[in-house]
Amino acid sequence: MEEKTYQTRLGTIHYWVSPGEGVPLVFLPGLTADHRLFEKQLAAFEGRYPLLVWDAPGHGASRPFRLDFFLDSKAVWLRAILRQERLERPVLIGQSMGGYVAQCFMERFPGSLSGFISIDSAPLKRRYLTPAELWLLKHSGLIYRPYPWKALQKAGLGVSTTGYGRELMARMMAEYKKKEYVDLTVHGFRILAQSIELNRPYQIDCPCLLLCGEEDRAGSAKGYNRRWAKEERLPLVWLPGAGHNSNCDAPEQVNALIEDFLLRRLAAPI
Repeated sequence: MEEKTYQTRLGTIHYWVSPGEGVPLVFLPGLTADHRLFEKQLAAFEGRYPLLVWDAPGHGASRPFRLDFFLDSKAVWLRAILRQERLERPVLIGQSMGGYVAQCFMERFPGSLSGFISIDSAPLKRRYLTPAELWLLKHSGLIYRPYPWKALQKAGLGVSTTGYGRELMARMMAEYKKKEYVDLTVHGFRILAQSIELNRPYQIDCPCLLLCGEEDRAGSAKGYNRRWAKEERLPLVWLPGAGHNSNCDAPEQVNALIEDFLLRRLAAPI
C-alpha cells in the first residue's frame, strides 16, 4: 500500500491506500492501535477493493500530534482525506474507537456512506451509558497515570485472546513511552465522553453490521452490543473465542463476514 499524508494545524496524519474496483473500504483502528491492527484484512482485500487505513491523530506514524482536538475533528479530517483520494460513499470499518469515529462521521455527513461495520465498538448515543460510566471516561487518568508502565503494557495485551493478537498489540504499544501512551488514552476517553454528552440525534442511515468477540472483556462492550442490536434492530454476529481485537483473533471469520456484507447486504434495501 502507498503511504500518504494529510496536514492539519496540529500535526500530520499518515494513511495508506491501494487501488481496486467497487466500493471503497476504510479501516479505522481503535485507541492506541495503528494501521497494523488491520493487516489481516488489508491482505485479504488488497487489489480487490479500493482500500484506505490510517494511523489516527496521535497514533503510530501520525506523531507528534498535539492532543487539542475532538472526536468531530477526526471525522472532519477523515472526510478531507477521502475527498483528497476521491473515495466516494465508502464502507467504514471501525474497531472500538474507530467505530465511534465512524458514527460521528455519519452524523456530520449523513447519506455519505455505503455501509458501516462495527468491530468491538459501541453506540455513540447518550442513552446507552450511565452517569458513572461517563464519569469514568472523563476521569480515566485517575486509573491510568498511577499504573507502572510494565503493568500497563501487560494489561494492554488483554484485548486479544490469541498469540498473534497479543504479539501485535505488544509491538504497537512498544512504540510509545508511558507518558505519551497515557496522555493519548486519557485524551481519547475524554473526547469520547464529550461527544456522547452531546446527545447526538443521528440515525444509522446505511447498511450496518455489528461484530463482537465472545471473550471481549473491554468495559461493557458485550452488553452495549446486545442493547444496540436489540434497540436499533441491527444484525449482530458473535465471534467465538475472540477478544476485543476480534479482527486479529478471528481474521478468517471477520474477513468472510465483511465479504458477505459487501456481496449481500449492500445489494439489499436498507
